[in-house]
Amino acid sequence: MTDKNLDFRINYKKLRIFDEYNTKDPAFPIVLSSPHSGNLFPQEFLDNSLLTAEELRTSEDCYMTEIVRKASDAGIPLLSMNIPRTFIDVNRDKIELDENMFFDAPQTLGNTGSRRCRVGLGVLHRIVYPNKNIYGGKLSYTEAMERIKNVYDPYHKRLKQLVDKCARKFGFCLLIDCHSMPSLICNIMNDEKALDFCLCTLFDESCPTDMSEFLSRTLEARDYRVEFNRPYAGAYIAFNYCQPRKNIYTLQIEVNRSLYMDEKNYNKSPHFQNISNDICNSILALGNFLLDFKK
Repeated sequence: MTDKNLDFRINYKKLRIFDEYNTKDPAFPIVLSSPHSGNLFPQEFLDNSLLTAEELRTSEDCYMTEIVRKASDAGIPLLSMNIPRTFIDVNRDKIELDENMFFDAPQTLGNTGSRRCRVGLGVLHRIVYPNKNIYGGKLSYTEAMERIKNVYDPYHKRLKQLVDKCARKFGFCLLIDCHSMPSLICNIMNDEKALDFCLCTLFDESCPTDMSEFLSRTLEARDYRVEFNRPYAGAYIAFNYCQPRKNIYTLQIEVNRSLYMDEKNYNKSPHFQNISNDICNSILALGNFLLDFKK
């Protein structure tokens, strides 16, 4: 990153921050979130990036909202982020700001030591795979605060409302955070069969094992390979929304992208609808299981 100052502002009035589906009257004690599936790039951001929109999309959980829509349409609230994680990552703590990214950062910021900040993947990403710099200069800290105020905070405010509403109706809630993972990481684990799904439970801390194991068995019955907490154990949403004392649980699901898309050109694979059906039917089976969970 050079010493050039990129002092631009975003017109947030033009942005549709998120979409929500079937949030009026939940039929199951589940809420779905898709925080990384957005690809509506603010034009001002693109104008000040070194990369094209296509290059920036390598970090995107492409099609995840569409993949789980059938489950949502059966009565599960779904919150889907429209803004890409390369602009702001709502699955990070908002204090994970790298002071070296800003030309006017306050001296008290002091979060450079965060592991995610060090590798360039804090709440504002500095890089995309494979280690490409997003910006050709330093950003305005004021503009970063605007991103948090106008994008990050509204998403989390609405997600919390949906989770609380679900918990009030059913006495508990399972928040399923929906993600995808590059096939590369699924194929380098020295196993005979590539990984299809990773269920992230913070090492059995985010939800009762009955819930996560039910979903695992349901997917495995469809001939998928499922692992727990390998290669991921869960991120900010899974950790931050998990409140067992309030009967609020979380489960992060990671889907191997090669199951449903061509990762080079972002096109859906011929198996897209079958994969979507299997995932949605598994989530709905879990939903029916959870209806009897507390009885």
